[in-house]
Order: sequence, then C-alpha cells, then structure tokens
Amino acid sequence: MRYRDKVVDAETLAHRVAPAARGARRLVFTNGCFDLLHVGHVRSLAEARAAGDLLVVGVNDDASVRRLKGAGRPLVPGDARAEVLAALVMVDWVCLFPDDTPARLIALLQPDVLVKGGDWAAADVVGREVVEARGGRVLIVPTAEDFSTTSLVERIRRG
Repeated sequence: MRYRDKVVDAETLAHRVAPAARGARRLVFTNGCFDLLHVGHVRSLAEARAAGDLLVVGVNDDASVRRLKGAGRPLVPGDARAEVLAALVMVDWVCLFPDDTPARLIALLQPDVLVKGGDWAAADVVGREVVEARGGRVLIVPTAEDFSTTSLVERIRRG
C-alpha cells in the first residue's frame, strides 16, 4: 500500500479496523497535533505500535490545533502532517479529526489499547472509559526529555 493511502476519513477507517475486519489483531490508538514531528513523537509512536498489531494515529485538524495551541498554529497544514505520519513504517492508518479531543473517534474505532505520552495521567486520558469498558487498556509512554513542539517553536521564534 502506498503511504498516502493510509490517510483516510473516520468512516472509512471505522470499516477497515472494525473488530470483524481486524480479526484477532489488537488495535492501538494514539493522537496529537504533530505540528513539528520530532524524536519524541517517533519514540512514542514506536512504543504505541509495539503495544499491538495495528496503529491508528488521530491528528487534530487545523481548526482544532488553532483552538488548542493559539494563533500562528499549526505551522504545518493538517494534510501534510497526516502524510508525514503515514510515511512512518510503524503507522498503519492516519485520520484527521475536527474536534478538540479524540473522544468521538475513539468511540467509533473501539481500540484495544489507548496510548498517550508521559505528560498525561491515565485517569485523565480522553476515551479511557470506552477502551477499559471493552477490556482494553491505557498505556502511558515516557516522553523524550527536552523535546516538545511548543518548546521547539519557542526556540525558533527566539532565534
């Protein structure tokens, strides 16, 4: 499959990863803005992929990134952010979503494992209840020290 074919809308994705379509394979879901892809993202995605058999990455669309991060963001348009993620070998599917949280996408996809970075407490992870109600789990992966898009943007702006 060409990597660009891995970027799909929510309804198409739901059919492709439905329990009947995925069989006994475990579906892992993670999400974020991924405005400037960095080593922390790559490490987190690799750990997410290792937690199951199929990795879906939800990506905030441009409007939701602006609401969450403020004026001047995103730096990279959503379609381009999704394409870069889709090119990574550990990523099976990418889906842009318009909401500030991935709650609706998680409810639609019904993943077995929900992954977030170490800056989140498991109890605060959006979608936790949906995943745990099905017998799934939340996995918190370590964050890479000194790597965040926000800190990179601040360093660039300071010169």
